[in-house]
Amino acid sequence: MCKKSSLLGWLMAVLVPSLMALFSSITLAQEFPPKKTVTMVVGFAAGGAADTGARLIAKKLGENIGQTVLVDNKPGAGGNIAHTTVATGPADGSMILLGSIGPLTIAPHLMKLPYDPVKDLAPLTMGMSFPNILVVPSTLGVSSLKEYVALAKKEPGKLTYASTGNGSASHLQGELFNLRAGIDVVHIPYKGGNPALVDVLAGRVSSYYAALASAAPHIKAGKLVPLATTGAKRAPLFPNVPTIAESGYPGFDSTNWYAFVAPSKTPTVLLDRWNLEIVKVLNDKEVAASLVEHGLTPNPMSRDELAKYMAKESSAWAKVIKDKGITVD
Repeated sequence: MCKKSSLLGWLMAVLVPSLMALFSSITLAQEFPPKKTVTMVVGFAAGGAADTGARLIAKKLGENIGQTVLVDNKPGAGGNIAHTTVATGPADGSMILLGSIGPLTIAPHLMKLPYDPVKDLAPLTMGMSFPNILVVPSTLGVSSLKEYVALAKKEPGKLTYASTGNGSASHLQGELFNLRAGIDVVHIPYKGGNPALVDVLAGRVSSYYAALASAAPHIKAGKLVPLATTGAKRAPLFPNVPTIAESGYPGFDSTNWYAFVAPSKTPTVLLDRWNLEIVKVLNDKEVAASLVEHGLTPNPMSRDELAKYMAKESSAWAKVIKDKGITVD
């Protein structure tokens, strides 16, 4: 009798937790999508590349899951405000973030953050990748990267460049080019792409490592002059604009990207489901075509692939920041 009681107790101790976990997973799966509105947080102001991509994806995502997906812009601190919001947000599947290269892999090596990108945010899938394009206002009187460098060397510390915030890709791209070219162009951080563009167009800032889609209409209108793109290959949106590497700085290659993440305490079954749904949208032909039109390349991944990619990026940027002595302003 005693042996039977012990065996029963052991079975209960082993099986009950497993059954409860299974039941919980099934229940959560059945509750997808969340009953309340889904919030897709974006760390930059409306109208920029991140916002454009987020809205294209959110619309189709909402149609697919039968639930409203609201894009919530929280600009500031190079995207860190948005990342903090999600890292400490509800872990019930109702909040996801279109995270960016800066807060996820660069900023942690430049400043103390109120969140840990690895511990507090769970990877869902890569969203989009794209090179930036170095542009100057037409009033600057510069038409090539060579002329830009010559002007910067002639008047050290006078030229400026805008970025979407401290620790953002556009910030680091500017610092890297300063070092490669041996120039002193002063960094001016903004709360997103649109505010930066406004001041560049007005001539209050000398240059900007801009998102392709944001700069395109102003380049076509002749208000901005494209000097070079930051990736290894020419951008399809601007096939006639050379890369920085082609323009005398071989090996220069810096690609911007946005990835989807969620609060790390979100149940795995919901994280996996979000991966499935977002990847489905990124693979949709119409959505993909719309993203490409805006200079954004859809780049769906598994959750594990994204985790490894971010770890690799973080390690690479940490080395660059340390070796070059890069600091925030």
